[in-house]
Amino acid sequence: MRTIVLKIDVDTYRGTREGVPPLIDLFQKHNAQATFLFSLGPDHTGWALRRIFRPGFFSKVQRTSVVSHYGIKTLLYGVLLPAPHIGRQAQTYIQQVAQTGFEVGIHCYDHVYWQDNVMNRSVEWTQEQMNKSADEFKRIFSRDAQTHGAAGWQMNEAGFRWLERFLYSSDTRGQTPFYPLNADNTVSTCMQLPTTLPTMDELLGQNGVDENTIDQALLKLTEKESEWGHVYTLHAELEGMKLLPAFDRFLAGLRSQGYEFLSMGDYYQRVKSKNIPSAKIAYGTLAGRSGSLCLQQN
Repeated sequence: MRTIVLKIDVDTYRGTREGVPPLIDLFQKHNAQATFLFSLGPDHTGWALRRIFRPGFFSKVQRTSVVSHYGIKTLLYGVLLPAPHIGRQAQTYIQQVAQTGFEVGIHCYDHVYWQDNVMNRSVEWTQEQMNKSADEFKRIFSRDAQTHGAAGWQMNEAGFRWLERFLYSSDTRGQTPFYPLNADNTVSTCMQLPTTLPTMDELLGQNGVDENTIDQALLKLTEKESEWGHVYTLHAELEGMKLLPAFDRFLAGLRSQGYEFLSMGDYYQRVKSKNIPSAKIAYGTLAGRSGSLCLQQN
């Protein structure tokens, strides 16, 4: 199936204001549908410096030139500079996405706080964070959110239970759409649409891949037709800014390969009547990314 879901994680205040508008223009140029998932609370990007001793974090910083992609100011939010509240201070940029016709959903409330804590926190903490993001989304759009995509593909059991208010979500890495098996072996009612391709920041600096060749590295992975198509996750801070030319070439290459660009909602409508498997979710690592992620088990 020559379809690819374009899922945009918007992590930061800067990404919301400076990375999202160019992506809207680029998607309109390529006649592409996509889903934007927003961080809706304070931008505490500076807190991520605590991860310096996490395996793989320092090498990622070196490979992907974090400073050039995110900017010094963003890296100081929550440390030496006050953390801007993204939902309140960038509301017009967020609303513009929906007004332009793109699907919008929740990424998280506080990106760094979620990633650094979710694996070890209680049901109550998890629900509080997810409720905050849902409340902020409703304040901005005057309606409930329809979908979600976890920050850093990091979740816990309580988080997956919370997601059962949605028909579909994208919080995992994997190969095919699936219904998660809960810890008690019940099947979740929220279909997972896992990211199937590596991200640009995972590939940069690996095996000689740079900003000039990264589109070709990805296109090699999409040459062969897949039964279920692909879900590709990009970041407003990367593909919407410094990597925008590379992403433009990637979209053009996908068009040449015969791909149709879908939002998460579009894709769900295409596959919901098919025989969707159930699968357990494991926590593991992926090349080019630090920390543990939620992975679809075969």
